[in-house]
Amino acid sequence: MIKNLLNLFFPELCKACSNHLSDNELQICTTCRHDLPLTNFHNDADNAVHKILYGRVKLEHATALLYFSKKGIVQQLMHNLKYRGHEDIGVLLGEWLGADLKQCATYSSVDVVVPVPLHKKKLKSRGFNQVDKFGIAIANALCAEFNSSVLVKTTHTTTQVFKNRLRRSADHRSNFEIIGGSELEGKHILLVDDIITTGATIENCANTLLAISGIKLSLATMSITY
Repeated sequence: MIKNLLNLFFPELCKACSNHLSDNELQICTTCRHDLPLTNFHNDADNAVHKILYGRVKLEHATALLYFSKKGIVQQLMHNLKYRGHEDIGVLLGEWLGADLKQCATYSSVDVVVPVPLHKKKLKSRGFNQVDKFGIAIANALCAEFNSSVLVKTTHTTTQVFKNRLRRSADHRSNFEIIGGSELEGKHILLVDDIITTGATIENCANTLLAISGIKLSLATMSITY
């Protein structure tokens, strides 16, 4: 009764379409779940993420859960996650992708999950890194460690979505550094982020991590633009 009363005055809304959720729905309504544009890249070694980063970063494996399009439901999810503090979206997407990756032998050797970091100024203003809970959920699914301290962003930059590759590369060059990387030597690291567009952010993070001796590096993102 209390739950019904709360829903009357503070209804739970779908994070993708803003329609009311029914009692058995969490975060996203059934219709939107069916409409989510899944990539299934984890089943395709020659996928679009690999192609974006080909010749730029040495990756073992790479995947993205969803296709991102401007004004689509995935953009709405990302907006609610990043700017409205709905971190449960990161948990949902991380558990979803983590369950898929758990079934893939190619990801079974992942030792550590590392999120793309925010600069301390942006972290302070936002209050959280939108990738953390996504990464934690994947780490839990793969029985891996989650490490959000080894990779640090040293320079504050403006938002990067929809900038071209040249501008993004210039913005991100030498903006990341490793703290205490020796503990990850020889391990298989899974780098995680919310969205991949031109790949400049991932390229710079990945090449910074690859300075750690003997590591293997893979990538997983919530979404990819198309």
